[in-house]
Amino acid sequence: MIESVSFEKFTAFEKLDLNFSPGINIFVGENGTGKTHILKTVYAACDITKSQKSFAEKITKVFLPSNEQTGRLIKRASGSSQGYVEVKRRLKDQDKSISLRLTLSNHAKNPEKTTVSGAYKQWTERPLDSVYIPVKDMMANAPGFRSLYNLRHIHFEEVYADIIDRAYLSPLKGPTDVSRKKLLDILQGSIEGKVIIKKEEFFLKNQQGELEFTLVAEGLRKLALLWVLIQNGTLTNGSVLCWDEPETNLNPRLMRTVVEILVELQRMGVQIFLSTHDYVILKEFELHTQENDQIIYYSLHRNKITREIEVNSTSNYLEIAPNAIDETFADLVDREIQRSMGGKMR
Repeated sequence: MIESVSFEKFTAFEKLDLNFSPGINIFVGENGTGKTHILKTVYAACDITKSQKSFAEKITKVFLPSNEQTGRLIKRASGSSQGYVEVKRRLKDQDKSISLRLTLSNHAKNPEKTTVSGAYKQWTERPLDSVYIPVKDMMANAPGFRSLYNLRHIHFEEVYADIIDRAYLSPLKGPTDVSRKKLLDILQGSIEGKVIIKKEEFFLKNQQGELEFTLVAEGLRKLALLWVLIQNGTLTNGSVLCWDEPETNLNPRLMRTVVEILVELQRMGVQIFLSTHDYVILKEFELHTQENDQIIYYSLHRNKITREIEVNSTSNYLEIAPNAIDETFADLVDREIQRSMGGKMR
């Protein structure tokens, strides 16, 4: 489980400390407040336990600064500057935490010019399954992408190649357990079929035949990807899911299904990190979660005086503050009322 992350002069953050829920962690806030950066940092720290890449290299590949100059991840300022990012993790079945810290300066031209400290050996010796679902769907573009990415220098953040790798994994051996079968059945009902792979190409198989993913709506491809990740065992007890804006290209009617699946995954032991700008997603979480569910909402915002990013956290949806999503919807209602009254409302 990822326990916390701390930033100092890293990307958009002057200084920020976050403690996480072992269940669901939801980040809201206006554009430019660092939601995606938090998800990418958590994912990079998890992925190196399986890929065995250095933390500095993975951070660089995931954020992809210009010319892959790691030092460009330091918060922009005049002159020399140094910062760090630190991630803490609680080891399974052990009552202790270990940390991993990347320290770098704005002069670091590559990952080798940075310093990684902490319990690096312990961190990488204890594998942690993880997946990052980016905003843009990649399953329709999967054929040949891995070969191209490995052989050529193309300007794609590594999360895009990684998600294809996760989707191509073979199913787990043996019968599907009851919890996973329940989720798979829900998703199959929504996408009206199952996913199959032929020569690196994804198809949605149903009663009408096999429909290639280039002809499947992107919102349905998102649900299909969840089906694949559950079916092949990527999302199981102890794994970590980072999902950036799951509402993108998704019909609001399907958000209920997405949230239902995510809440059940949390109950199965999956730690979840997601960012959202969507009111429906937040309300669905409020409606689906129960007293024993572990969920924290984080409101990222800029201090009105210093303009630095700060965070408020709460386990109660109604206490999210500031909440730009709710405020925007309230403003829409006020403007609609004002218009219906002929602009007389003050």
